[in-house]
Amino acid sequence: MVKASKDARIGVISDTHGYLDPQVLEEFAGVDHIIHAGDVMDAATLEALGAVAPVTAVAGNMDDGKLGKLPREVTGKVGGVRFVVGHKRKRLMKRLSLGKIEGLGKREWPDLVVCGHDHLPAVEWIDGTLFLNPGSASAPHYEDDDPTIAIVEPGPAGLGVRFVRIPRRPDDES
Repeated sequence: MVKASKDARIGVISDTHGYLDPQVLEEFAGVDHIIHAGDVMDAATLEALGAVAPVTAVAGNMDDGKLGKLPREVTGKVGGVRFVVGHKRKRLMKRLSLGKIEGLGKREWPDLVVCGHDHLPAVEWIDGTLFLNPGSASAPHYEDDDPTIAIVEPGPAGLGVRFVRIPRRPDDES
């Protein structure tokens, strides 16, 4: 497991689809960095998140215009934690395994891998790397689970993940 800086807290969000619930900003208050794993669909979302903490964001398959010009995957480091983020897990894993992620060598894995796209919150440790999908922060489809975000924070054994449920918008309930 990764030993993180004692104060490193990372807010992780994906698939906002043009809607940012105000609770997200409250939950992310005090984080050191925010990672958005794509399908932003409204630049105001990144502006609002950027008022809370520095943001690393990638383009998702639903992003176009200015947002579509965001990178497809990107690496970064916060509080001693090296991360890579991309929207689609399959593409990201293929590019990681082929050593095609700028800033990482072919056999070099980051501490944290973040993806979105499928709207399913998931966390998994594989060979010392934390793989995280925060789920969809907007749950735009009636069959989606409730909206979620995640907060990555240091724990006694290394990085830990806390999922936060966000209430559904009343007009989204079916």
